[in-house]
Amino acid sequence: MLHQPVAVWAIAFACAVSFMGIGLVDPILPAISHELDATPGQTMLLFTSYLFITGLAMFFTGWVSSRIGTRRTLLVGLALIVLFACLAGLSGSVGEIIGYRAGWGLGNALFISTALAAIVGAASGGSGQAVILYEAALGVGMAVGPLLGGVLGSLSWRGPFFGTAALMLVGFVAILVLLRDRRGAAPADRATGAPVDHVSLLAGFRALRDPALRTLALTALFYNFAFFTLLAYSPYPLEAAAARAGTEFGAHELGLVFFGWGLALAVTSVLVAPVLTRRLGLRPVLFGMLALLTAGMAVLAVGTGSVAVLTTTIIVCGLFLGVLNTALTETVMEATELPRSVASSTYSGVRFIGGAVAPAVAGGIADTLGAGAPYGVAVGALLVSMLVLSAGGRHLAAVGHRPSESAVGEAQAIALGDE
Repeated sequence: MLHQPVAVWAIAFACAVSFMGIGLVDPILPAISHELDATPGQTMLLFTSYLFITGLAMFFTGWVSSRIGTRRTLLVGLALIVLFACLAGLSGSVGEIIGYRAGWGLGNALFISTALAAIVGAASGGSGQAVILYEAALGVGMAVGPLLGGVLGSLSWRGPFFGTAALMLVGFVAILVLLRDRRGAAPADRATGAPVDHVSLLAGFRALRDPALRTLALTALFYNFAFFTLLAYSPYPLEAAAARAGTEFGAHELGLVFFGWGLALAVTSVLVAPVLTRRLGLRPVLFGMLALLTAGMAVLAVGTGSVAVLTTTIIVCGLFLGVLNTALTETVMEATELPRSVASSTYSGVRFIGGAVAPAVAGGIADTLGAGAPYGVAVGALLVSMLVLSAGGRHLAAVGHRPSESAVGEAQAIALGDE
């Protein structure tokens, strides 16, 4: 895995920074609320605008990359992230940040939708090790994002935005210089060498006609509601519980909590999920992890008064979330005959839109029904997710209860689905 061309390392670095953007703002949400005189509901819209645009754009990124190529799609995505991250750091109101985070989400969709194909196409000595490197970069980004946000956010809430822009600019230059076009490879993509298969503009929406994909996408929609309730809303009950205990819980402390959460997610998604799915099968793992996550959210709903309970449960829930992310993606790839790139982008689009709803409603629910209520609603969403998965079981006969092939094999299939 370590003996890869420098272009692979450049893409892996940019992948890690891109995924940092999801949790980067988490530790600074209370600081933005205080300094820009914004309500918790307003600041959580930083997640909503980012995730909604990311999800919507996912339906069209295959069409874009099939026409301008993988390398150009990566560079356009990175350039948009740099631009809108800088603008967010220069903002004078929470409304401006919300708008710029939407532009950031567009860039992120363009980048992450093509990064896996790019890193596999640029690899030498077999793609399997490069895919593991991609998964590791994803995990590092999810773990380091909140930590970096906490460190820079302890200096100023603007710091994480400028820090991300600087790191993404490094990634942009690295890919521009190191990821070369493969001349004379037409009609193949000149960056990856994969044959070009032009994707219809509406292919992502038409894919939802497939009952298996529709079942899994709806499952992920409700599951991601719980995921982003935990990620976007949790800083506020943590801060409030610490204040009641007479201690300070600022950006640095929040960053450490969500670093632990992200590290737990990264470890189980890369190391634990493949073992469980091979030994137990995909559907049993999905139901088991959804049940455990439901229990975790129930504990959060009744434990909002204790910093220790909140911190411990958030990190433990990261273990379940890591397995679920990997297992759901593998199930999508096995359960449908659609082109894997189309199935993956459609599933991801619906999933991100589900995540966008949670931050938009969590603040209002907490104001009306109490601090534990958003977690209670998340419990309900997870129960609906399990009901959808159970009701659509007849469409998932191709998956059944049999052990799954490895996560590496599935990830390679995602990356090479058009070939």
